[in-house]
Amino acid sequence: MNILVTGVKGQLGSHMRLLGPLSRHRYLFTDVEELDITDRDAVNGFVERNSVDCIVNCAAYTNVELAEDEESKALRINAGAVRILADAMRERGGWLFHVSTDYVFGGDKYNTPCGEELPTNPVGAYGRTKLAGEEEIKASGCHYVIIRTAWLYSEYGKNFVKTMLTLTGSKPMLNVVYDQVGSPTYAGDLARAMFQIIEDGRYEGNDGIYNYSNEGVCSWYDLTKEITRQSGNAQCNVQPCRSSEFPSKVTRPSYSVLDKSKIKRVFGVAVPYWVDSLQECIDNIQTCAEGGCGDGR
Repeated sequence: MNILVTGVKGQLGSHMRLLGPLSRHRYLFTDVEELDITDRDAVNGFVERNSVDCIVNCAAYTNVELAEDEESKALRINAGAVRILADAMRERGGWLFHVSTDYVFGGDKYNTPCGEELPTNPVGAYGRTKLAGEEEIKASGCHYVIIRTAWLYSEYGKNFVKTMLTLTGSKPMLNVVYDQVGSPTYAGDLARAMFQIIEDGRYEGNDGIYNYSNEGVCSWYDLTKEITRQSGNAQCNVQPCRSSEFPSKVTRPSYSVLDKSKIKRVFGVAVPYWVDSLQECIDNIQTCAEGGCGDGR
């Protein structure tokens, strides 16, 4: 099987690239320089030339703040391009694996983990455009697996964990929001879960939406405290604060813990605890900082 992975320079795509050589399938990795997924002719030509049977779409417009001012651009990438990929797979009878977000929720208040069947109600441009992408996939008629995730971080690119490692290592005190609660997701774990599902072939007959984030629950404050403990940056005095103390044009979900029971039941995916996965990521980052890797992390 020939598998195209888009957005390979992002957090999830970078981890998929590491796993590709372990597969019995042929993986093809692209980013915007190699393939503009908003260009229907370019996508169709690439898919035909390479006989692509499956697309793993790791590409997305993910700047939540900027999306409020660039919603049309975000929509073109998060929905328009997604429809192009979905149509390409429908024409070939292939599969589309697509990553969505907890931001499809947010308008309603919950205090129990959000299941896949929960009504969506996004409150910002990012969430609206990602939900539109989900709807485009379903309307296309292709075979698909949509995986909603949350609080994604990794050794690659810009993300909350890497930012907090820098700030807690350089500042004597830091205020971090405690009234937004969710489950962090290590991109390495999500990539391994997707890789396992594809390798096992258990997606056949199991089209649908699935949730994946690491096990456990924390606030951004709790996450930062754990970052300081694991990294040795305990000299930084991390204090809790309310989200209202940081005015923003974006209303983020106050509770976006995802229920992972469906993906575990259907695909047999094991979901690691967030504290353990955070340690793996921080260890990798610190190893790279000491010159132990050269892959651009």
